[in-house]
Amino acid sequence: MKISVIGMGYVGLSNAILLAVKHTVTCHDNNPSKLELINKKVSPIKDLLIKSYLKNKPLKLSTSIDVNEETIKSNFIIISTPTNYDPLKNTFDTSSIDSILLKLNKLKCNAPIIIKSTLPIGYTDNANQKYKNLKIYFSPEFLREGKALYDNLYPSRIIIGNTDKYSKRFLSILKNSSLNKYVKTFTMTSREAESVKLFANSYLAMRVAYFNELDSFALSQNIDTKQLIDGICADPRIGDGYNNPSFGFGGYCLPKDTLQLSSNFKNVPNAIVKSLKKSNQLRKRYIVDDILKSKAIHIGIYLLAMKKDSDNFRESSIIDVIKLLKKNGKTIYIYEPLLGKKTNIFGCTVVDDFNSFLAKTSLIVTNRRCKELSKVQNKVYTRDIYGEN
Repeated sequence: MKISVIGMGYVGLSNAILLAVKHTVTCHDNNPSKLELINKKVSPIKDLLIKSYLKNKPLKLSTSIDVNEETIKSNFIIISTPTNYDPLKNTFDTSSIDSILLKLNKLKCNAPIIIKSTLPIGYTDNANQKYKNLKIYFSPEFLREGKALYDNLYPSRIIIGNTDKYSKRFLSILKNSSLNKYVKTFTMTSREAESVKLFANSYLAMRVAYFNELDSFALSQNIDTKQLIDGICADPRIGDGYNNPSFGFGGYCLPKDTLQLSSNFKNVPNAIVKSLKKSNQLRKRYIVDDILKSKAIHIGIYLLAMKKDSDNFRESSIIDVIKLLKKNGKTIYIYEPLLGKKTNIFGCTVVDDFNSFLAKTSLIVTNRRCKELSKVQNKVYTRDIYGEN
């Protein structure tokens, strides 16, 4: 099979590598530096398994900036470009996908087009109505930052929003490329597939928010949060996933997907979904109020990334914590190796030497514990109950 993948972020690159083990894959991106790294067998994103596969696996992988006549000769075309949330329009910004579909339509593309970017509910139906000569499908991804290829190799489920021969063939390709031969596959309408993605991520956000509110309550009542969580999560109906308190949910997916789902509800009565944003904001304010009790003036922020082994700090909850602390007159120093040579971010000083960072700060705030801070635990503030797990 010949497959083209457009967009080399977490979703696109991990899918491209997954498929390039058995199929011929062309990677498209409008950022030439990303493609140059891929050609050199270097991952442009932080993912240890992607790094290993690029270096050690005989992948049938090539790159191209342009979407052109060669692209439409593919057996399948995958679109995985960003769909950031636009607060002014109260919906995802699908302009990157819109422009690609427009171009493929002008090229008279006959290849099935699989959208892997997260979409507003109803987008795929509308696109198929607009471009009647194109075959457009939606297939949601369920990937974690830093573990994108692993989650493609061992998927929890594979879903596509159609039941025709092309959708079934694509499901078969993904299943045969994965290492989980017993993975569940689902064909459904495109609206159902779009809804699955938004409801799944909103549930995870709700769970994060729930245990964060539990932690806020425990702090206010002088209750041991860990004892409380352990006792609750011993119930197999609840389980112990997504139960480690944090400063709030963030990252690529949860904030924007909850907002999009809330927008899609429109006039449908709801209380839980629309409350998630407020719950997350309240948690950050509570964390800041708790930090302010220390009376520390010079506060260090250790890492901006949302998760361990991730290089993403977009929508990271600690960024809002930083801004609120600054409003309260605190001097903030940030230690984040991912910032490279930057000396200032969010109006705060960036310190690239760890020992200097320790010396300048009387309190260190971190969303997640790590071994590097183990020797200065007496000056660390975190709500990470389960350590490095």
